[in-house]
Amino acid sequence: QVQLVESGGGLAQPGGSLRLSCVVSGSISSINFAAWYRQAPGKQRELVASLITGNEITYYADAVKGRFTISRDDAKNTVYLQMNSLKSEDTASYACYLNCRILQNNFQYWGQGTQVTVSS
Repeated sequence: QVQLVESGGGLAQPGGSLRLSCVVSGSISSINFAAWYRQAPGKQRELVASLITGNEITYYADAVKGRFTISRDDAKNTVYLQMNSLKSEDTASYACYLNCRILQNNFQYWGQGTQVTVSS
């Protein structure tokens, strides 16, 4: 049974940094695609960053470009979201999404979400 375990959320001051982690619990062959989404109260869920692992193509929402970085550690089956220069508008619940290969098939998984609050 594959699950995604997220960590790293919490309270940060404006201008501060946090690093979110998304660990794959269970056996997979590889991560094909990784993404971080966020949803603030009263707002729609939005894609923050994504990574196509085969060609290392990344995408960042305009609101986070230059401040957030998505990366992965294949040896640890972990995807990260490094968040720098945090702003109050970054406050949201962040969830990871992975498309993973297991043997000959691909599967999609969502993390449970981790809260990020940016406040002084």
